Amino acid sequence: MKAAGGIFQRAMAAAASLTGKRFGLLVASSLVATSAIVAAAATDSADSGPLAALLGRSLAASRTPVAPAPSIAPEPVLGGSGPEPSPPAASAAPLSSPASPPAPEPAPAPEPEETPTAPAAPAPETGPVKHVFVISLASSGYEASFGSAPQMPYLATELRPQGLLLSHYSLLDSAALPNSIAAVSGQPPNAQTKADCPTYSEFPPGSKANGRGVVAGEGCVYPVETLTLADQLVGAQLKWHAYMEDMADETGKPAACVHPEPEATETAVTGGYSSRLNPFPHFHSLLDLGDCSENDVPFTELEKDLKKVETTANLSYVSPDLCNAGVSGQCPEGVPDGAAAADAFLATLVPKILASPAYKKDGLLVVSFGQADPLADPAPADPLEVGALLVSHLVSPGSTDAVAYDPYSLLRSTEDLFGLYHLANAGGTKVKSFAPALLGASGGD
Repeated sequence: MKAAGGIFQRAMAAAASLTGKRFGLLVASSLVATSAIVAAAATDSADSGPLAALLGRSLAASRTPVAPAPSIAPEPVLGGSGPEPSPPAASAAPLSSPASPPAPEPAPAPEPEETPTAPAAPAPETGPVKHVFVISLASSGYEASFGSAPQMPYLATELRPQGLLLSHYSLLDSAALPNSIAAVSGQPPNAQTKADCPTYSEFPPGSKANGRGVVAGEGCVYPVETLTLADQLVGAQLKWHAYMEDMADETGKPAACVHPEPEATETAVTGGYSSRLNPFPHFHSLLDLGDCSENDVPFTELEKDLKKVETTANLSYVSPDLCNAGVSGQCPEGVPDGAAAADAFLATLVPKILASPAYKKDGLLVVSFGQADPLADPAPADPLEVGALLVSHLVSPGSTDAVAYDPYSLLRSTEDLFGLYHLANAGGTKVKSFAPALLGASGGD
C-alpha cells in the first residue's frame, strides 16, 4: 500500500489547487482517475498512468513538499475504554427478588484530543521579481530591432535605454512553435514543430521521456506527463495567464485556448490568430484538467487584469496576432507591416504594462522574439540572432549582457526567479540564466 499512499498524496496536492472550471472537470473524471490510481497501486507500477500523472503533477512541478496528512484522533468511547456491558437477558426470576443495585455513574468521557493541523507547504523561494511579463514577437533580425538604423524605433530608442539588452539572445529555429515550446517547457524542436505543426497531431503512443524529461519522437501535442512552466506555477500556488490577440472560435466570438481538432489542419486567417503563436494548447497537462481553457485567454482580458496587483498573474505571456507580431505580408494594405507593425504594437501596449501596479511593485518585462520573419527586408545575415530586452527597476538602464542566451535560457531564468526547478533542456549544463542580474548577482551563470 505504500505506492497507493504516495499517489493519493500527490493527487490531493494537485486537487488543492483546483477551482471553478478545473474542479468541475476533475469531478467529472474522478471515477476514472480513481480507478487508474488504485490499479497503479495494486500493481506497484512505477508508471502510474496518464491520469495519475496528471493529478500528481502539481507536486512534480515544484520544489514544494506535500504537507503530511493530519492524523485522525480516535473518537472517545463514553463510559471508559472497556466494552459496554451487555444488556441483561430476560429471566424467570421471582417477582419478590430484591431490586438490582443502581448502576454506577458512568465515568466522564475523556476530552477529545485536538486533531493536529498539517503545516502549510512552504512557498518556493522567490526573489524580488514577483510578476513577469513576456511579449513574444517575430524578428526581422538583430539590426532591424536594435541596430544603428532600426526598423523598430520605439523598441530601440525609447525602450532600450530603460532596460538591459541581451545582445546575444538567439532562436533555436526560425519557426514559431519550436521556440515558444522550448520557452515554456524546455522541450527541443522536432520535425513537426519545426514545420509549425500543419496538423495538430499527437505524439505516437508510448512516447517516453528520458531522464531529463525530454520526450522522444515527433508530435505537436505532448503527453500528459510532459510538464510546463504553467504547471510549475500552479504547483507553487502562483498564477499564470496567456493573452492571445484575436483568438476566437469558429463563429468569430472571443474564446479561450483555441486550437484545431485532433489530427486536423488549422485554417489560416491572414493577419489573425494562429495556434502556432500559442504554445500552451500543445500540452495535455494543460488541456486535460482545464488549465488552458481557464488561463489561455483573449488579449482583451489583459488590460482589465493589469488594473490591480491581485488580478495580475505572476506570469503574463502576451502574443499578438500575425500582423502585430511582425510577420511581413500579414497586415492590411496601408498600415505598418513587418517590424514596423510589431513596434507599433509595443508602443501601445508597453506603457500600459509599465504603468500597472504589479509592474511598479515587483515586475519584469521581457520583450523577446519567438520566430524569424521569413520575408524580412532586408534579409538578416543570421535570422536566428535576434536579441531581447529586459526592463525592470532591478536592472541598470541602458546596460548590455553579451552572454549567449536562447529560449531554454528564458525558461530557466523564469524558473530561477520563481524558485522552481529546471524542466527538460532548461536544466542543461550549458544553458545560461539571466536571473542573477535580477537577484543581486552578476549576469550569466
